[in-house]
Amino acid sequence: MTTPHPHLWQGEFIDDAEAGRRLAGLAELTGRVLARPLPADVVLDACAAVARELADPACALYGALVGQLPPDEAAATLAEVSAALTRQALERKLRRELGGPRPERLTRPDGRETVYECWAPVGLLVHIAPGNAAAVAPLSVVEGLLAGNLNVLKTSSSGTGFAPALLAALGAADPTGLIAERTVVLCFASSRSEWLRTVCEQADAIAVWGGEDAVRTVGELAPPGCRVVEWGHRISFAYLTRQAAADDGTLDAVAEDVCRLEQQACSSPQVIYLDTADAEDVFAFAGRFAERLAQVSDARPAPSPSPAEQAEITTVQQLARLEAHLGLTRVFAAVDGSWRVLADTRPGLDASPLHRSVWVKPLPRHAVTATLRPMRRYLQTAAVGGAPADVAGLSRSLFAAGVTRVTPVGSMVEGYEGEPHDGVYALQRYSRRVGVRATGAGFRAVACLDDLVAPAVLSPAPKAPLLDKEGVQRALATLEPRYAHLYFRSGGSTGAPALSVFTCDDYDDQMRAAADGLLAAGFDPARDRAANLFYCGGMYGSFISFFSILERLNATQIPMAAGDDHAAVAEALIAHRVDTLFGMPSYLWQLVHAQADRLRGYGGIRKMFYGGEHFTAEQRRMLTAEFGIEVIRSAAYGSTDLGPLGYQCTACEGSVHHVLTTLHTLEILDPDVDRPVAPGEPGRLVFTSRSRAGQRMERYEIGDLGRALDGVCPCGSHVPRLELLGRHGDVVRVGTYFVNYRRILRVVQERLGYHGEVQLLVEADPQREVLTVRLDEQYADDPHTVRDVLIGEIPELSSAEAEGLLALAVETTRRESFERTGTSGKLRTVIDRR
Repeated sequence: MTTPHPHLWQGEFIDDAEAGRRLAGLAELTGRVLARPLPADVVLDACAAVARELADPACALYGALVGQLPPDEAAATLAEVSAALTRQALERKLRRELGGPRPERLTRPDGRETVYECWAPVGLLVHIAPGNAAAVAPLSVVEGLLAGNLNVLKTSSSGTGFAPALLAALGAADPTGLIAERTVVLCFASSRSEWLRTVCEQADAIAVWGGEDAVRTVGELAPPGCRVVEWGHRISFAYLTRQAAADDGTLDAVAEDVCRLEQQACSSPQVIYLDTADAEDVFAFAGRFAERLAQVSDARPAPSPSPAEQAEITTVQQLARLEAHLGLTRVFAAVDGSWRVLADTRPGLDASPLHRSVWVKPLPRHAVTATLRPMRRYLQTAAVGGAPADVAGLSRSLFAAGVTRVTPVGSMVEGYEGEPHDGVYALQRYSRRVGVRATGAGFRAVACLDDLVAPAVLSPAPKAPLLDKEGVQRALATLEPRYAHLYFRSGGSTGAPALSVFTCDDYDDQMRAAADGLLAAGFDPARDRAANLFYCGGMYGSFISFFSILERLNATQIPMAAGDDHAAVAEALIAHRVDTLFGMPSYLWQLVHAQADRLRGYGGIRKMFYGGEHFTAEQRRMLTAEFGIEVIRSAAYGSTDLGPLGYQCTACEGSVHHVLTTLHTLEILDPDVDRPVAPGEPGRLVFTSRSRAGQRMERYEIGDLGRALDGVCPCGSHVPRLELLGRHGDVVRVGTYFVNYRRILRVVQERLGYHGEVQLLVEADPQREVLTVRLDEQYADDPHTVRDVLIGEIPELSSAEAEGLLALAVETTRRESFERTGTSGKLRTVIDRR
């Protein structure tokens, strides 16, 4: 793509004169832009969109950028950039380098302390890029954006328009405009000293590529306190044990490394070291290696060196031929000059003239560190050929000498996602670690300080069809194994158990988010002693998940799991001074009643955090009045397939939850039509996972009903809230009428003061359908009274009976007789046996 102007300034292409005017205001621009935080999610979304386009040669962006690159490099460069910009690659980079996918959030590294830390941008980050590696410049800017910086990229005036065109596309892919406002690309020669001085003098950090002269110049221009990040020239080599040096396959692999990229990469081998001190070993190996190199080189046509490069090759080769008369060297070279092997008896590290030129030198392993350490500033990659024990031992010696990468032979130029560069993580060099130490009880329930300031910047929901449970299960059949680390199965309370699969990183993200939610709910890791009484086994995830959540909070926990021996559970609670219970409401309800006298006598249980179901208002009242429970709150709103979705803060009542926007985007759709409801109106909850590898959950209809709540929460958080209104499954069609389980529950609670569990049983009869309302005999009034109240309060029941379509029955039974799911222990609210 040919642009009408050479410079890109905040999404706009401008000419020299306009760039000069704007440069005068760079300091003011920096302060204004950095006042608005840039969430890493915004960068991830835009990069993922561009990566998809670059992976498709039919896309317009691909076609535009191909024209900005040398024809022989275009396809490989675009493939490299596309792979580097995928969400998976960048999230892995964020995890490795900054500890997680949202490093900009001020959260508590230790749940026991009200200390908040995050990674903050250094500020104005200047990139002085090389002219010979098209992908380096824009990818460095992407790293600067992930760290939240304002980025000024200086490229060569003689270079292509690849970097500004790619970065313009990245800004255009971001609907928030935050990326564009943090991106400036200036194309000018380094001899234009006034522009170079202007950008460097304002910089908080400067990333520079090049030789010693380029780094020295930048260092002189950098203001005091400016961080200079040097990505200078490096030298790499191969090191072979005696056994490896005797293997032709190893030699072929080294030859491949020599021929790739004409040794232009910093990680390309310029020297082959042998584990020997014998000159004859060196000469003999060089002759054998020359034969292997000739074969590999013939299979890879070599581009011709430039006149200057050829002059250097000739000079080095002729000098080596002269020293051969002294017995120091031998030269093995192709007749056509396409490659050369320079054998040298001296172990000192020498740079080669490249273009398939490689030194062979002796270096006994005991002398590795002492010999190479004087060149430590320039060392980068060492490919080690040898047995596992050789690789392990030599790696330590090489690291001590200054080497930063050890690879197998044959793959020196290859890396892996998240790999450090030249011994450091780029994102850490482009960031600062900052912290807030807060005091006072008011901070104990604040998991993230940012939530008290403004709502998160969220990407819109994708334009995709709705996804249901069956669609999720079908997609699992084609899920790649690399995305399938953890397998969980639902409890089956609303149907057949469903399978859910996560990566370990997915699981870690979710547990950390849920841990923050638990802090907001009033759990105090520094003081509370928690018993995990969720159900365990059968691939059900509640017990395991809360074990992980409490572990990440550094909380004291007694991981007991739900057990039928209530007496043993109560004994353990008392023995270990437990004051906080985690579990399903139905199990906790059974436990406190089965061991009522014992637990009342103990009097130490102060908090209950539940999940999967809800305590009724009457149950809450009784637990508070009879057992002294001070806090009864949802531990999390979630599902097995999506993970945690929401959390309650200390100000949330009933079924109100904050949405875990760090994990999901929420839509609320009309119950009957696939369109958003008006603000505050009830509808179907549809979630899209914001970061989940492999099993992408886009526009997943979870089966719950809810409505959004406006305004800032009384707790001070700007995180969106929703009120859960039950499930689609709470409404059952019986006797041609729709009957709502929650309406029946509400009637018996409000009219009869009932605070036990309620279960509906629907059965078919030859004459009519039968609806049986089951109640806990400990709390139920006379069944006839209950039946009369239900008929009087719920018109659908009275009409169905009057028309002879329904027989309504009420029965009281022991609590243990209620049907529950075998995996999770949840109450089955509606049992349809028709």
